[in-house]
Formats: sequence, structure tokens, C-alpha cells
Amino acid sequence: MRIVADLKRCEGLGMCESMANDYFEVDEDEELVTVLLDSPPDADRAHVYAAVQACPVLALSLEG
Repeated sequence: MRIVADLKRCEGLGMCESMANDYFEVDEDEELVTVLLDSPPDADRAHVYAAVQACPVLALSLEG
């Protein structure tokens, strides 16, 4: 599984970062998400999936 961020959709709301700050960071100046680790281990997949699903503008997705 790989995390993909659509920066054209991202509004920097930070839901992903608040739910999984080991994987997402929102730059307050640019108001865009940075994926810190794009391939989470199996143990964290459910946690990351929940953070991706929480994005209100659908800027995050999972591949694979």
C-alpha cells in the first residue's frame, strides 16, 4: 500500500496530520500536506486508512 497526495485538491486542513502525524505533515505556510512515509507497515495500515478517509476534500488516496 502506498499513500498518494493530490496537492491540487489539498487545502491544508490537517485532519490527516492530527490522526496520523507519523505519516502526514501540513506546512502552515503553503497549506499543503507532505507525506512523510508513503508505505506504512502492515501494523499501521488501518490507522493510516482512517486518516486518509478523514480528508474532507479527498486529497489523499491509497494505492496497492
